[in-house]
Amino acid sequence: MALPSAVRAMLDPSMYPHVVTSVSLLQTQISFIFLTGSYVYKVKKPVDLGYLDYTTLAKREYFCHQELKLNSRLSSDVYLEVVPIVRQDNHFSLGGIGEVVEYAVKMRQLPSDRMMDVLLSKDCVSQEMVERLAAKLAGFHQRAQTNAEIASYGSLNAILANTEENFGQTLAYLGVSLSPEQYRNTRAYTDGFAVQNRELFEERKRAGKIRDCHGDLHTAHVCFVDGIPIFDCIEFNDRFRYCDVASEIAFLAMDLDYHHHPQLSSQFVDAYVSAAQDKELPRLVN
Repeated sequence: MALPSAVRAMLDPSMYPHVVTSVSLLQTQISFIFLTGSYVYKVKKPVDLGYLDYTTLAKREYFCHQELKLNSRLSSDVYLEVVPIVRQDNHFSLGGIGEVVEYAVKMRQLPSDRMMDVLLSKDCVSQEMVERLAAKLAGFHQRAQTNAEIASYGSLNAILANTEENFGQTLAYLGVSLSPEQYRNTRAYTDGFAVQNRELFEERKRAGKIRDCHGDLHTAHVCFVDGIPIFDCIEFNDRFRYCDVASEIAFLAMDLDYHHHPQLSSQFVDAYVSAAQDKELPRLVN
């Protein structure tokens, strides 16, 4: 696909109001990401994927500001500002006078060699590091917003709606990513656990354990520098962030297992349970 003109312009180092010697462009399904050395600029693609809708400039502006606000909770010194991309006489600039044609989230560029997934690949993550991470998350979850609407996402019906959606979307991949037997076993376990633990889910709601969380907590979004910034939370769909804190902890524990570090996974969960004093959480992790 041909790059939009504003995106092409951002590949030029002279467009930036700070010294840039080279620009690297990364793309995800939903964003253009420009690495400039000191800073990162993220521009949202004008796409509608069902679970997100960035199709208008107004929506992209709104979700840029949501990204800035929500990520400041765990990365206050990384997410800096929302910058308008303006055009005047076929010349593009970051800010200034002209027609606003796009918006970018400006972030401090973090060192790639300190990302948790990279460190795991080199066996450079210790028990002490996951304990510090668990303590940070316990504090974050304690402060995270909760109210009647957020708590409703911890109900059994809401949880089953999420799992039903997952199972429905998985059907197309039977025989590709997993076997029919794996699918049946996973679904039977999930449905059985939900029904057998109905009262536990209600207890979690009453205890205020359903919070406005990160929503996408995996190792590629954790950087082991001062403060342990955790970035790239879900801003485009509240339903993906409103969950039991146990779900968020299980998500990162699962990724540690995936990276062949089950001991770190267990140590992380244990450290979180201790820091958060959440003794019921281990009943939910599987």
